[in-house]
Amino acid sequence: MIRVGIGEFKSAKAPAVISTLGLGSCVGICLWDEFTKVGGLAHIMLPDSNLSTTNNFNPGKFADTAIPLLIYDMEELGANRKRIIAKIAGGAQMFEIKSQMEMMKIGKRNVEAVRKALSQFNIKIVAEDVEGNFGRSIEFNCDTGLLTVKSVGRGIKII
Repeated sequence: MIRVGIGEFKSAKAPAVISTLGLGSCVGICLWDEFTKVGGLAHIMLPDSNLSTTNNFNPGKFADTAIPLLIYDMEELGANRKRIIAKIAGGAQMFEIKSQMEMMKIGKRNVEAVRKALSQFNIKIVAEDVEGNFGRSIEFNCDTGLLTVKSVGRGIKII
């Protein structure tokens, strides 16, 4: 089991299983090349690296910087970006916000940023378990491409 922390991304070959815990408003992006059985997982926290207050930021924190780097890592292991598909989970609104300001809805903004970044690479999202108001932990199987989503009080879902 390979663990991915908040703001990190890792790639691996089958039979590896890659997991991350505690997705609230964060989004877990799982990428997979079925032919080479190379998979990757990124645990992004924020939609856009322009939100960083410094030039020396962690690229794993942001959808727009983590996804290209994860694709590059997977290509180093033999994946072909033309075959890569995606599954995503997370992007919840963990706390009720009385404001109608879209800026405050970070989970939704994260999901939208992930969709945009993946579309820029022509990577199709084949399954997703996003938004809502609950946390998730995920495990991605690089052999089967199955994503297991665990949520307290909501059970286990395999997508």
